[in-house]
Amino acid sequence: MSKLTTQDGTVLYYKEWGSGPPVVFSHGWPLNADSWEAQMLFLASAGYRCVAHDRRGHGRSNQPWSGNDMDTYADDLAELIETLDLTGAVLVGFSAGGGEVARYIGRHGTRRVAKAALISAVPPLMLKTADNPGGLPLETFDAIRHGALRDRSQLYKDLAAGPFFGANRPGSKVSQGMIDAFWLQGMQAGHRNTFECIKAFSETDFTQDLKQFDVPTLILHGDDDQIVPIGAAALRSAKLVPHATLKIYPRAPHGLAYTHQDQLNADLLEFLKT
Repeated sequence: MSKLTTQDGTVLYYKEWGSGPPVVFSHGWPLNADSWEAQMLFLASAGYRCVAHDRRGHGRSNQPWSGNDMDTYADDLAELIETLDLTGAVLVGFSAGGGEVARYIGRHGTRRVAKAALISAVPPLMLKTADNPGGLPLETFDAIRHGALRDRSQLYKDLAAGPFFGANRPGSKVSQGMIDAFWLQGMQAGHRNTFECIKAFSETDFTQDLKQFDVPTLILHGDDDQIVPIGAAALRSAKLVPHATLKIYPRAPHGLAYTHQDQLNADLLEFLKT
């Protein structure tokens, strides 16, 4: 397994597939790099160097007690990019990983970045506030925290078998394998790490980060996303990122990297080639 040790001593796992121009993937909560395997296999086969890491506290990486916040996640991503000496990279972030990408650009700029893609991503801000009336109320995230403390295994099963993949919608064809993969990745992660990550992805305001984007950016979201509602996320982000390309998948759920993998693969490849 490929690993790197960050400045605070946290060991991060990462995988590299293929060769060519680099594409770096940041995963969602409570998942890990395996959640990108369909996109990585497709793009590596098309001539790209695909890199994905397990965020600290997730998957095969260490489970530190501290550092479970977006600033540290972004700095970890920077260490990965610098350790591998990646230049002209395309950063692709899903859900909480979209926040990680946004904060990376906000803190580290685009010296090593050619393009960015935000997929079902949490920016600019998930939490409902006076300035963000379209966000979700704090009670929504408190309920997730309560579920995690009470029985996080069942919480992950309920999310996967319900809103994450849209399995609660009529006509849904979500497989048991998708549900099991979500649960397995969630249970690989650290309990404290995933618990604190709820605050990180829901309460971090990425507005100023998005305004610093100066590279071609694809913002892609499903209009039936029950986890990160499109109105408070992609539609607002597209107004904050200069010259962003917004693509909406009709009736697509949050976990579209699984449910719409062929469509997403094709759109990412087109974006990379443009």
